[in-house]
Amino acid sequence: MYPQFTLAPLRTPRHPAMLDPWDSALAWGAGTVLAVLTATEGPAYRNAGAGMAIHPDGRFAGAITSGCIEADLISRATEVRQTGQVQDLRYGRGSPFFDLRLPCGGAAQIRLFALQDTDILDDLAQARARRQPASLRVSAEGRLALEGWQPTALQGTALQIGFLPPLRFLVFGTGAEAAAFTGIVRGMGHEHILLSPEDLSLGAVRAAGSPVMQIGTDLPAPLQADADTAAILFFHDHDLEPAILKHLLQTPAFYIGAQGSRAAQAVRLSRLRVMGVPEDQLARIHGPVGLIPSSREPNALAVSVLAEIIGLHASRAATA
Repeated sequence: MYPQFTLAPLRTPRHPAMLDPWDSALAWGAGTVLAVLTATEGPAYRNAGAGMAIHPDGRFAGAITSGCIEADLISRATEVRQTGQVQDLRYGRGSPFFDLRLPCGGAAQIRLFALQDTDILDDLAQARARRQPASLRVSAEGRLALEGWQPTALQGTALQIGFLPPLRFLVFGTGAEAAAFTGIVRGMGHEHILLSPEDLSLGAVRAAGSPVMQIGTDLPAPLQADADTAAILFFHDHDLEPAILKHLLQTPAFYIGAQGSRAAQAVRLSRLRVMGVPEDQLARIHGPVGLIPSSREPNALAVSVLAEIIGLHASRAATA
């Protein structure tokens, strides 16, 4: 059995806007103020449900815009902390704050409230650690409630924020392509593991800080792939692919892809047909992979494939 996924440590500190506001709010506890984007009109930098946690000392995690109003929210958090009163604010078009502009030209509705329900955030953190879809209800009074999965939406005066498990990656392969792709997902902080038969690839990726596992012709099962897992194969020698792909097709992984030309894709599908894999399952295998046609340079291919996967995952989140 494959080991549990581990989040590879980032080599450099992350910008506060990239930090998770819900985990940060739970860690900071009493005195934290939360800002939640409840609705947008016209162009916007973030989607409804985006959050920002504000510490009493002015530190913050997460973002509502791209720096347009965060300083004002930090300032207003002091008043919310002192009074305990929820503030529903509008910025941009139609806002009373004429001196605070949103360059995109849209409008943002934001609910600013003092954290009261740390126990709910703890339950949310546990659900997310289990990769269990959930939703957080934010009432007009700034109270939180954890519920089953629902998409992010404003329901009357309450905002329902949906949480699907984050992307994670099973990367199979050898050589520069596998190393480049693993490096990019590691840099973005995604859970991932490289599975390879080649010592050189395993050593290089392990030294860079990623979890790895050596594989041979016999693959252990079951593969740890859920509906928010992407599996991508980077092999030049395609002999191992059929066995790996057949295993992956037995999982709910939302993305299964393999490097190679259209001719290579046709050959791998033909081999899987001989192994008894039905056509509806074969249709799940992406190939050629990536958004940039005929991309051959390892870093460019890695970016191309990752962009394709992120786009498909975003579509899944929007329609789940």
